[in-house]
Amino acid sequence: MSVLVTGGGGFLGAPLLELLSASGEELHAVHKRPHPPQLAGVQWHRCDLLDAASVERLIAELVPARLVHLAWYVEHGKYWQAPENVAWVEATLRLLRLFIAAGGRRAVLAGTCAEYAWSRERYSETAPLVPATMYGVAKNATREVAERLAVDAGVELAWTRVFMPYGPAEPPGRLLASVIGALMAGREAPVTEGTQIRDFIYVDDLARAFAAILDSSLQGAVNVGTGEGTQIRALVECAAQALDRDDLVRWGAVPQREGEPAELVADVSRLAEEVGFSPAVGVREGVERTVAWWRERAR
Repeated sequence: MSVLVTGGGGFLGAPLLELLSASGEELHAVHKRPHPPQLAGVQWHRCDLLDAASVERLIAELVPARLVHLAWYVEHGKYWQAPENVAWVEATLRLLRLFIAAGGRRAVLAGTCAEYAWSRERYSETAPLVPATMYGVAKNATREVAERLAVDAGVELAWTRVFMPYGPAEPPGRLLASVIGALMAGREAPVTEGTQIRDFIYVDDLARAFAAILDSSLQGAVNVGTGEGTQIRALVECAAQALDRDDLVRWGAVPQREGEPAELVADVSRLAEEVGFSPAVGVREGVERTVAWWRERAR
């Protein structure tokens, strides 16, 4: 069966494609850049997912049986409240409608833990959905319509609520990448006090989870994380120790964002029990791998 992956050249898309390419399935991926990463077994298609005509041509040409939709507007520092989120609601639902109309059988769409009301320590899939950001509102609205479209068409749809990914090739503005970049350059790394607790999942584990969900029969919302909480301070300290630059971390130099939850940890019971997934990479190992990737890139 053919599989179509959007956002294939991104932070999560690239490791996911590497995993899926080993399955022997016909594998297609969407890109906008002139030169997408070359991966064995992956057929690339240049397509602007915000352009209706381009998407119609793509689906008509490929007629994919399965879909993994990762693409969205995620420009660091802007996407939380950006109006571009609305365009991506429309683009995602259009893509799904065309996929269903072409005979698609199973779709896995990327959601976010920002769909939840940030009011507790641990979040199950039944926790209240009261998003505090435009990004969370847009994702949750997309899920509601997408699930109805899938039910009415008899198509399987899994909606992944992703927690806190990190790892190699992370966009430079994000927390771990920005800290590593500063410390490697001998610059100070300003951060918050770091007391916030988050469910950090290494990107290769995240890719494994998506591949497992795609191959499962799970439908509806599912949390994708580790089920373990780690202080942001501990994540940053791992990076500083790996680089031997603890002296450059400036704790408390960045104020904590207003409304940011103290704890954000997934209940991953459904992921473990129905998909059979468990993470393989702990935080310290994941950070050390990430540091090693940045060092290799700097050579």
